[in-house]
Amino acid sequence: WEAIAQKVGQSKEWTTALCLGQMTASPTQAAVLGELFGLTDEEQKWLQVVPYKGSLPTPVPTDPLIYRWYEIVSVYGTTIKELIHEEFGDGIMSAIDFSMDITRQADPKGDRVNVVLSGKFLPYKQY
Repeated sequence: WEAIAQKVGQSKEWTTALCLGQMTASPTQAAVLGELFGLTDEEQKWLQVVPYKGSLPTPVPTDPLIYRWYEIVSVYGTTIKELIHEEFGDGIMSAIDFSMDITRQADPKGDRVNVVLSGKFLPYKQY
């Protein structure tokens, strides 16, 4: 994914989401992917259509790795919410003005997955 992302000109995280149907490619990005994957013009056009985001085949994910994220949110979601509200006030963390970084962290007991999520805080508006 890193090599593909370098050719697309975006992060490996965003490029992977694009290739898995969760993001929208620019015409230039679609052309790069078309060249890399041998896509037709029609297939390249589909990469430029705004996708139905967040679509999983089942309400509760069955893939073991994706299920761990579901489990993390089930167990720690209220804690994350409470601590964000304590620090920032009433609002949400954006998944639009957002970035993610996934790296490997060496550990003698077994390498660890290091995930950093960074989203703009959006306070609720009073009216």
